[in-house]
Amino acid sequence: MKTRIFLLLFCLMNLNIFSQEKMSASEITSFKAIVEKEAKNIKSLKTDFIQYKHLDFLSKDIETSGKMYFKQPNMLNWQYTKPYQYSIVFKNNKVYINDQGNKSTVDANSKMFEKINKMIVGSVSGNMFDDKEFTITYFKNKDFNIVKLTPKTASIKKYINQIDLHFPMSDTTVSEVKLTEPSGDFTRIVFKNKQLNAKIDDSIFTN
Repeated sequence: MKTRIFLLLFCLMNLNIFSQEKMSASEITSFKAIVEKEAKNIKSLKTDFIQYKHLDFLSKDIETSGKMYFKQPNMLNWQYTKPYQYSIVFKNNKVYINDQGNKSTVDANSKMFEKINKMIVGSVSGNMFDDKEFTITYFKNKDFNIVKLTPKTASIKKYINQIDLHFPMSDTTVSEVKLTEPSGDFTRIVFKNKQLNAKIDDSIFTN
């Protein structure tokens, strides 16, 4: 019985592995060119998101949701609205945090979440493919083009084992981000109801 269960798990694991395949060199070139070209036309982005935090010791992922606002050249607001009020604004190399009315400011330089923010902004602006701090590989399945970023530096490896960015086949902006920690725990962020080049007032980026 145990042998059968093991074989079943092995088969399922392999089905999962082979559901993705590496892009060819020509596919990578084409994908990068399309994303970079389309990104030049993106001045702003606003979207709803759902975030799932997976911890091995919990039977169910922790779910939060909210809105994300991006405006060129590098302003970003993560606004959590459920089940609590919390926002993080990235602007002018600083991070502005509003934790249910308790406000603070942090210098973003060399901060781990600033690097993650850079990946998100880069995926929108088209400047994500030449990052010196990550090894980048490209995969695809029937639904997504998938960009995997593996950190090169020890300072990032302490916190992040891998970042996966999912691009729908019919879209050139990220629809899902997965941040995997060295422990195997991960955070998955799914974007919904995206609006490109919608008017976003600068006040959105003031905490």
